[in-house]
Formats: sequence, C-alpha cells, structure tokens
Amino acid sequence: VDLKTKIEEGADFADMAKKHSECPSGNDGGNLGEFSPGQMVPEFDTVVFNDDVGKVHGPVKTQFGYHLIEITSRS
Repeated sequence: VDLKTKIEEGADFADMAKKHSECPSGNDGGNLGEFSPGQMVPEFDTVVFNDDVGKVHGPVKTQFGYHLIEITSRS
C-alpha cells in the first residue's frame, strides 16, 4: 500500500513525513507553514491554492522530486 493510501486510511500525515520524507521539512512532519502564492514552485501553488482543504493531494512532481501535499487550511 502506498503512503497516500495509508494516510487516506487514517495514518498520520506528519508521522509518515517524518518516516519517509527526504525533504528537510520531513523532520517537522512535512509542515511548510503558511505561504502566499508565488513563494513556492508553481506546481505547489496550483494544488495548494485550488484543491480541496482537508485532503492529501499528489503525488505532485516538481524540480525537487515527488510530493504528497496535505492542505490543512487556507485563508
């Protein structure tokens, strides 16, 4: 079973990020904090500012690799 499926079935996103992420944010459970359009790569912006809050999206391919993105809130 892939990571996205595990998260959708109830595994904690932060725990999965700590265990499996190669991104420096993985140490903080994958938390990227709040950011505005244009602060991240365009592929992130497309998902974060358009897709559903409260769901895990991806994998999203960027120049840095593949990412699962959990949108927890949007202001």
